[in-house]
Amino acid sequence: MLVQPMASLTDLALGLVTLYLVPRLPRDVEGARYWRAAFAWAAVTALMGALYHGFLIGVPQVGEVTWAVMSTMVVVVMSFLLAASVVQVLGRTRAIVFWPLRLLGVAAYAVLAATGHPGITAIMLCEGLTMACVIGLWVWAWLRRHPSGRLMLVAIGVSIAGALLRLVPGAATLVRLDPDSAYHIGQIVGMVLLFRAVARGGPPPLVGRGSSTA
Repeated sequence: MLVQPMASLTDLALGLVTLYLVPRLPRDVEGARYWRAAFAWAAVTALMGALYHGFLIGVPQVGEVTWAVMSTMVVVVMSFLLAASVVQVLGRTRAIVFWPLRLLGVAAYAVLAATGHPGITAIMLCEGLTMACVIGLWVWAWLRRHPSGRLMLVAIGVSIAGALLRLVPGAATLVRLDPDSAYHIGQIVGMVLLFRAVARGGPPPLVGRGSSTA
């Protein structure tokens, strides 16, 4: 019997939906391989989450390790999201500028996870600058009429709203769900919108187009 049925099933749904979208992502947009990697890592993380909420959360030692691994995988997803955004908006030649930022964020979260403080709050603290960069890139792209700009910002906004349902005390009760389940459902909507935004983007980035499609 599942320990947290609703949280486990909604995480399973998130994982399966995201996994379904991976091979359907377009391959003719800049940064395509980074988008596929982001979706694939997100799918595996959600499927692990279904196992965690269903069975492992009741086994403290195993559950703690699993949670640390999953939360670290979320940071990896963020890395690919940033890489994909940079390449699609600015082109391959600009991507190298953002890698020091990623290394800093990953290193900071690794320290928190290793010292027993993994979780959504830690991710928000370590990845806040990364997410700000992603949002800034797509605002810049939207203002310059990038075909994916508007929908990408909507997708990011929905994902952030889903995270707030978990972080803000009492917020999930507004939709009559527990925080984890509300978060998972918000992420399902966010991933579908993100998929549509990626599919809408064309091969040419706004500046500094690379020599070939990623």
